[in-house]
Amino acid sequence: MFINQRFHQYSLKSLPKDLVSGLIVGVIAIPLGMAFAIASGVKPEYGIYTTIVAGILISLFGGSKYQIGGPTGAFIPILFGIVMTYGYENLLIAGFMAGIILLLLGIFKLGSLIKYIPRPVTIGFTTGIAVTIFTGQIASFLGLEGMKRHEEFVKNIQEIFVHLHTTNVYSILTAGICLVTIILTPKIAPKVPGPLIGLMVSTLFATMLFPDQVATIGTAYGQIPSSLPKFHIPDINLDVMMNLIKPAFIIAMLGGIESLLSAVVADGMTNSRHNSNKELIGQGIANMVTPLFGGIPATGAIARTATNIKNGAVSPLSGIIHGIVVLLVLIFFAQYASYIPLASMAPILMVVAWNMSERKVFGHILKTKSTDALVLVVTFLLTVFVNLTLAVEVGLVMSAILFVKRMSDIMITAKALPNYETKRKKVETGMVSDTHDCPQISIFNIEGPLFFGAALTFEETIMKTINYRPKILLLRMGRVPFMDTTGEANLSRIVHHFSKNGIVILSGLNPQPEMVLKKTGLYDMIGKEHFFEHTGDAIQFALEQINKNKCLGCKHFAFHECKELSKSESVESGRKKLTATF
Repeated sequence: MFINQRFHQYSLKSLPKDLVSGLIVGVIAIPLGMAFAIASGVKPEYGIYTTIVAGILISLFGGSKYQIGGPTGAFIPILFGIVMTYGYENLLIAGFMAGIILLLLGIFKLGSLIKYIPRPVTIGFTTGIAVTIFTGQIASFLGLEGMKRHEEFVKNIQEIFVHLHTTNVYSILTAGICLVTIILTPKIAPKVPGPLIGLMVSTLFATMLFPDQVATIGTAYGQIPSSLPKFHIPDINLDVMMNLIKPAFIIAMLGGIESLLSAVVADGMTNSRHNSNKELIGQGIANMVTPLFGGIPATGAIARTATNIKNGAVSPLSGIIHGIVVLLVLIFFAQYASYIPLASMAPILMVVAWNMSERKVFGHILKTKSTDALVLVVTFLLTVFVNLTLAVEVGLVMSAILFVKRMSDIMITAKALPNYETKRKKVETGMVSDTHDCPQISIFNIEGPLFFGAALTFEETIMKTINYRPKILLLRMGRVPFMDTTGEANLSRIVHHFSKNGIVILSGLNPQPEMVLKKTGLYDMIGKEHFFEHTGDAIQFALEQINKNKCLGCKHFAFHECKELSKSESVESGRKKLTATF
């Protein structure tokens, strides 16, 4: 039923468009799939398997009509680290577990939560990944020999310098031809896939002019099989799962972020709207099935999805066709892949890294010189010099702390009085002074969310006035959109202290804070009669509660009624004196 909905109102007129876009994207995906697999520390055919299986399943079950799934550059540092630490077989298990996590996120409709990851964090780790990918291809570009690959960025850079003397001029020439071809092809023929043309031209050039002078896929990894591997269930047990839960979670989170970002890009290009939860379900299914055929983790590929749309894709059928195209190429042309030089793969990944680097956005955020820029830089540096896991964790924690700080800074708790010089006589801050303040009624404007980050400051500011012992404490809460239990606890302490000698009244209370107060019982403790919709009614009530004898001689005149109260009190005082005389 779900698949039928995805092809609802599909007509045969749309088939040629999907065939063309699927064919073009499939051709583009072949060199990328192999390159991503090699950079991730596994055999190139595993990238092909992923492109076929995950590409078809994501198009079948995902939440975006135009999404193209497969291996992506964002996964390279993560997958390489898992392969180095746990091995290829455990990478398959981690990918399978990540699929389960993504499936559960989609089923429980948690797809929207991933959207709340701050942009400085995503830009920071994306740019960091791009730097890692780019520098990781320098050795292949130069044809360095005897290189050992490490998880640590610094050690990999050291390896390059140590083995710089083994530079192969033929590798540089091959890589240079491929790079120039990739750059020039879009300018000459925009619809022709540059990576594939660069791969073919540089491979022919190296094979014909200097055979056996550069390392190839065949010499490094052997012959690529011309068929999918047999269905294989990895050996999973509880100990292995516990050991791999952290990398699996990172794969799931990164895969979810990448796929939803890609779907958003597709929405913007087509004026459509994806279903984020269904997209995660599709990603989950794909990542659960792909490891059973030897494939590595997959996600939505932004560049291939954009190419799919630009070439006229109408439905998910284009993504299915793209997977079938790669399968046919694997069956009929896999034998020729062994001739591809490793130096030809390096420029493809370098261009991918350059395009995903978000350098313009990175520079734009830096220009703000704000806390967002700090989060960006820290996330970027940790991604490059430590690892993506820690970078995301620290980036999120920093963002949360800085957000709380910003929200607490905008919280306003200030004394206020009516401004009778204005037409509407609004209750404003800045009206209170030593000579203009009611000794019996204290009014406070409360503005901003009353939550754990601002609650203590709110309480301390209010409590200072209790020393003056006013009769009435009026809290104007109309601009408090939200209150948590910490804010309620601080308000409760104020009410307890103040109610011993006075009355607490509130005006303009919003629905959410009111609900919190009712659930905790503080609403009943304050008393329903002490809640007012309008401040004017609250002030009128407060004036009825004050000790009018204390108004005698008061020159503050905080309210319009003060002059009349002061006058009537003076007359009443005169009458009492006159009566006493007689």
